[in-house]
Amino acid sequence: MSFIELSLICVIALLGPLLASREGWHLPLVLGELLAGVVVGKSLLGWVDAGNQTFTFLADIGFALMMFVAGTHVPIRDRTIRAAIGKGALRAVVTAVVAVALGIAVALLFGSAKAPLYAVLMGSSSAALVLPIIDSLALKGTSILELTAQVALADVAAIVALPLAIDPGHAGPKAVGALAVAVCAVVVWWFLRRFERNGARRRLHTFSEHRKFALELRIQLSILFALAGLAVFFNVSIMLSGFAFGLAVAAVGEPRRLARQLFAVNDGFLGPVFFVWLGASIDLRELGSHPAMIGLGMALGVGAVLAHAAGRLTGMPLPFAVASAAQLGVPVAAATIGRSLGVLAPGEDAALLLGALVTIGMTTAAASFAARRPPAEHHDQDTALDTT
Repeated sequence: MSFIELSLICVIALLGPLLASREGWHLPLVLGELLAGVVVGKSLLGWVDAGNQTFTFLADIGFALMMFVAGTHVPIRDRTIRAAIGKGALRAVVTAVVAVALGIAVALLFGSAKAPLYAVLMGSSSAALVLPIIDSLALKGTSILELTAQVALADVAAIVALPLAIDPGHAGPKAVGALAVAVCAVVVWWFLRRFERNGARRRLHTFSEHRKFALELRIQLSILFALAGLAVFFNVSIMLSGFAFGLAVAAVGEPRRLARQLFAVNDGFLGPVFFVWLGASIDLRELGSHPAMIGLGMALGVGAVLAHAAGRLTGMPLPFAVASAAQLGVPVAAATIGRSLGVLAPGEDAALLLGALVTIGMTTAAASFAARRPPAEHHDQDTALDTT
């Protein structure tokens, strides 16, 4: 990879902010970056080579950092969310049960043995997508708190289950590796909490800010890469290491200055590089060669919406239940891991992303509908949003 190619990647990744700048569309930033990768990758122009080792390594760093940031966004310390975690957990379980049934049905329909993978995909949510949409539409109330708890729990469960579901033949060794990564993340959390409580973190922060050393960022990245190295050693996805470390930081509390620094590194450079790489590595022409994969993508997207709509059975207003279906991180991870392991059929990685796009469209429509209702309806789930 040359600097010219890297410059090209950064420039075309600007399609992400360009599409997301239209607030009324509520499109996620990464969508444009994925589409840009598709355009310049093997699907169309072939300007960038996703198989380049340097490009792939930069994308892996971006993947780990993206999952770390996603973990820090899980509202573990929010006391109002904790009060709603009971109903949120119930709805996550209901969604999971429906997703398992739909996963089996989709696998039988398409003659696939990947029912566990499809179930995890349809039962997953994306806190990184749903929560910003909720915030941008100023939705409030008990139902929103319960929705937030449900999405956070589903996000965590899906990320833990995905590596086991995508390669069930090696579920045992992967479970051991995942446990090792989780134990190390817990140890990191314990040290971070101790440093926070005894004031060491604050003293380090003050010293670093005064001397312009960026020590917190350096330390956090060192820990992240060490956990990623541990995951690679145990043949576990770096997705788990990044997300587990993000949860540890979220549980202690992320300093605002560090959050801004990570935002700059992730959203300004490594994140776009990863999503452009992902788009460039997917050959959408295989969807044309394998039309069944288009049907699979649509089935996964619609199935995810139906699985989350089952939350209506537990009292969640239907628009909010549908809004919880948005997913991107888990399908992206599934496409990335599945392609690296060689366990996906031709065009199946593109089908997984197509399903994610269907959920994004349905979620955006549902959330926009909820936002157009009278404000009083956002504060009580038993008001006019209850459509039955």
